[in-house]
Amino acid sequence: MIPSDWYNIVPDLPAPPPPPLHPATRRPVGPDDLAPLFPVELIGQEVSGERYIPIPQEVLDVYRLWRPTPLIRARRLERALGTPARIYYKYEGGSPAGSHKPNTAVPQAFYNAREGVRLLTTETGAGQWGSALAFACSQFGLECQIWMVRASYDQKPYRRSLMQVYGATVHASPSPVTGAGSKILADDPESPGSLGMAISEAVEVAGATSDARYALGSVLNHVLLHQTVIGEEALAQLPELPDLVIGCTGGGSNFAGLAFPFLREKLAGRIRTVFRAVEPAACPSFTRGAYAYDFGDTAGFTPLLKMHTLGHSFVPDPIHAGGLRYHGMSPLLSHMYELGLFEAVTRAQNECFEAGVLFARTEGIVPAPEPTHALAETIAEALRCKESGEERVILTALCGHGHFDLGAYDRFLAGELQDYTLPQDRIDQALTELPS
Repeated sequence: MIPSDWYNIVPDLPAPPPPPLHPATRRPVGPDDLAPLFPVELIGQEVSGERYIPIPQEVLDVYRLWRPTPLIRARRLERALGTPARIYYKYEGGSPAGSHKPNTAVPQAFYNAREGVRLLTTETGAGQWGSALAFACSQFGLECQIWMVRASYDQKPYRRSLMQVYGATVHASPSPVTGAGSKILADDPESPGSLGMAISEAVEVAGATSDARYALGSVLNHVLLHQTVIGEEALAQLPELPDLVIGCTGGGSNFAGLAFPFLREKLAGRIRTVFRAVEPAACPSFTRGAYAYDFGDTAGFTPLLKMHTLGHSFVPDPIHAGGLRYHGMSPLLSHMYELGLFEAVTRAQNECFEAGVLFARTEGIVPAPEPTHALAETIAEALRCKESGEERVILTALCGHGHFDLGAYDRFLAGELQDYTLPQDRIDQALTELPS
């Protein structure tokens, strides 16, 4: 059954998260500062102190196209590993866009359309978010312009095609369409792009157009809020409580969506589950970044966010998990990580694709590159259980399928994928450019 409310974890935390700051005044931003980018309802959700927020009927009507999503026990994977662990996964790949992203794209499009917005702009990495927003805009009669990170734009042409089928206009980022993109191209015509760059371009266009607004697919509180339908459903579907919850993290929406309802239960003393976030070794904001105020974009258009960051000028290597190539992490998750509410680890590209292939050959679903990070950690944990004989219950989020990522699987099967080792001096250099 689809939940009737989204869950807001903020009131249940032992300490409130630090507020976003205005980059000029260094004072907390107010609703007027955010109004050029977001509709009033989403601004209210961003700062809400309410534990539960009702899901509008119009949103539930669209959710019913694919929700509730299945919770599946990975019995064939368990047998292949010879593990006593019991592995469950919540599968979000049955949505129209093939990932968890419509869980927030649909309400964002709904609230914008209700306020009379004509155009939504956004960025996308691998294309899951862009596909989701293009779909959502088609449901509510909105125009949609998307800046897609150049590396993914070239690697994943059919993601671009899907967005265009839904009616969106797609630009490779950095693009000559905006001032921010033009400046980047002037300095580096061969730039592979980054999510920070693409955000700058989308925000620039939204901020300059009176009937346009900006939509973000991860990072912000209201986005994580919408994703909690995943964890609420999983909590009702699981036949036993998990010992460990594992999810991949780029901006944090997938991990938060699965974990927050279970964290509510842990904070209330009802369960003792351990939570583990998995990020790419090539873009390790939790494990190697600084916890500091930084811009959410490359050009410095956004408010300052207190988050784990590699620096807003950091450009990740072009790994195939394009949705995990963001320089920062959700401020809310970053705050919770500082509070010690979950763990974080990294995984390299090749071991993730190895996990994805094993999962496909046992469970039958080809996973997107992003959740293969969670699968790699899940498999490693299951093998640790094999050695110890411990019967742990593991829950993970399979946040999307990899049908548009078969080019990456081709490269892996041909032995052509490279594991990128991120030198510390690249991080150090980017962190020197943090706002003072």
